[in-house]
Amino acid sequence: QVQLVESGGDSVQAGGSLTLSCTASGNTYRHYCLGWFRQAPEKEREGVATIESDDTTNYADSVKGRFTISRDNAKNTLSLQMNSLSPEDTALYYCAAKEYCSGGSCGCSTRSIFNYWGRGTQVTVSS
Repeated sequence: QVQLVESGGDSVQAGGSLTLSCTASGNTYRHYCLGWFRQAPEKEREGVATIESDDTTNYADSVKGRFTISRDNAKNTLSLQMNSLSPEDTALYYCAAKEYCSGGSCGCSTRSIFNYWGRGTQVTVSS
């Protein structure tokens, strides 16, 4: 069982920046598809960004140009740099991981089914 732990969530004013981090219990990040998701109160979980083993990335339109996902396979860490934050970014942020091929399909996108999840870290953006 892969364990993921997020950190870095905080309260910040609009326009500010935060960096979220996620660490894995094992050498998971070398070959897994990784992603960040978020869920605001009373809203459905939303995919934020994903990154493949070769560093190919994709972003939700709502964060494109403001957020940057990155990975450090040597350190088994995943990061999300968030800039120009808005109150609309307020949510519980989760990191997640999946094998590139899993459950009979292959891919790495926010629509993919992720097998492993962290417990989340809260980001609150005030005006």
